[in-house]
Amino acid sequence: MEPFLGQIQPFPFTFSPVGWHLCDGTLFAISQNTALFSLLGTQFGGDGRTNFALPKIPDLAPGVKYFIAVQGIFPSRN
Repeated sequence: MEPFLGQIQPFPFTFSPVGWHLCDGTLFAISQNTALFSLLGTQFGGDGRTNFALPKIPDLAPGVKYFIAVQGIFPSRN
């Protein structure tokens, strides 16, 4: 099952699954991630011209981290 772009989910991994990125406040280039930027904007940081930041969420429990889907289905309103 493919996740929605921007979906946040905890996983008990020490690595990022394919299509997911650790919620650690990383800066992403807008030019390479326009769809994700359209959902997140600069709510979590970045300058809004060249980059934006992912949310920074602390670990849920030891060994369980939050990840955000950076690839997936763009959510629609219908």
